[in-house]
This record gives sequence, C-alpha cells and structure tokens, in this order.
Amino acid sequence: MKTVKTAKMFLFLGLGLAVSACANVEVASRNTPFEQLPGTAVVTPTGYEVTQLDSPAASVAIPAPALAPVTATNISPISAAGPVPVSVNSIVVRVPRSLKVSEANRYLPRGDIVWRGDPIGDRHAQVQTIFQDAMIKGVTPMTGPIKVNIDVQVRRFHSLTEKARYTTGGVHAITFDLAIIHPETGALLVPIRTVRADLDGFGGQQALIAESRGLTQKIRITNHLSEVIRQELSNPKGYENASLGFYQMLNRL
Repeated sequence: MKTVKTAKMFLFLGLGLAVSACANVEVASRNTPFEQLPGTAVVTPTGYEVTQLDSPAASVAIPAPALAPVTATNISPISAAGPVPVSVNSIVVRVPRSLKVSEANRYLPRGDIVWRGDPIGDRHAQVQTIFQDAMIKGVTPMTGPIKVNIDVQVRRFHSLTEKARYTTGGVHAITFDLAIIHPETGALLVPIRTVRADLDGFGGQQALIAESRGLTQKIRITNHLSEVIRQELSNPKGYENASLGFYQMLNRL
C-alpha cells in the first residue's frame, strides 16, 4: 500500500498536474460539463480531422472546413525553463458550439466568447485557432520521457470589446478544462481540471503603443496561453492565475 501511494505521489509531482479550482461563471452554458472522454481510446470530435506534425506535438484536431492544417513550419518554439518530464504526443482543442458569442460593443457584455482580435466571422473557430497555436508553441520544446496526449475544452474566452480596449482596458478572462491522457489506452492520468488563465488587457494609450510594437491581442494571448500550458505540465503546482484586481472581479460576477 505504501508503494502504491508513493507511485501516485510521484506521478502527480512529476507531471505537475495540480488540480485548479473551478471558477464561478455568469452564463448557464459555461457550466456545461467537459465532454466525456472514452475509457479506452481518444476519439476525434465529430467534424474534426487530425493533422500529423513533424514535431513532438504530433497532431492537432481542427475543424476540417473552417481552418487550414497546422504544420511544424508554423510553430515558433519557446525554451522551457528547466527540465520538463513529459512530451506531448497529440493535442485536441474543443470549442463547443454551445458557448454563447457576444458581438455587443459594451464594456462587459454577457457571453462565453467575446473576441475582436480577428475580423467578424466564426468566433468559435477563431478561438480554437488561438488555442491550437498556443498549445503547440508551449509543448513543442518538451522532450521528457513520459508521453501524453492533451485534450483542451474551452469554457470561456472573454476578451475586450472595442469600447473597453480603446478606453479603460480590462481583463482577458480565459477558462478551459484540461485532460492529460495516456496515448495508448486513452485513460485519464489524473482527473480533468479547470484552468483559469486571465491576462491583463491593455486599454487606451497602452493598447495603441502595444499595437505599434506588434503586440496585438492575439499575440499576447497566444504567448500567455503557451506559458500557461508549459507551467501546467512542468510545475508541480500547475499554473497560478494572476490577481488582476477590479476588472477581474467584475468578470467573475
């Protein structure tokens, strides 16, 4: 019995899979539970295809008609800080159509997806592309001995509206469920957990200066999420969400 407990402790510490606290949300659709994964195999969601990559992140599930294939040449690897015990075999990113999109130009519109960093279009597909690029960027440098698959399901992607971005600024409120899966059996290595990954949203002059330097909302969020997934897979405590004050509190209401 002592040996089993020791092995479990080693797995949790080695993979850095600390369970993050779930956040309260304002729209009922955000409380939809994570789509149940099969017990014996990882199945690509309906309407998705898997594209093989020439990198440690071997495949990414993308909506076939909406998004172009992601290849290794599109990836800008980052350097992992310290040794990482895992390497990622495949990534699936899910953005359920049940998530409500808001195009209202208010300071804090109600909705699961609020995104203005791309032209008006399929916001679900746009958010999925951001997550895909971020996850690939974050896991590409990982060459640890433990192979895993990653399944990400977005629960909230509440960025800034035009009104907020060019006046007060705010918070990019991002929440997703993360599953770490055995690549051969499809079994969960640890329970699915919810990760909150909020980011300070620039406003006014600060936003204009950032844009002039090429730091668009999309680039900042992509870089941020790539660091979030790196910490989730390398830090025993997982990613710790930043404390961003008043606007973050409003997003929790």
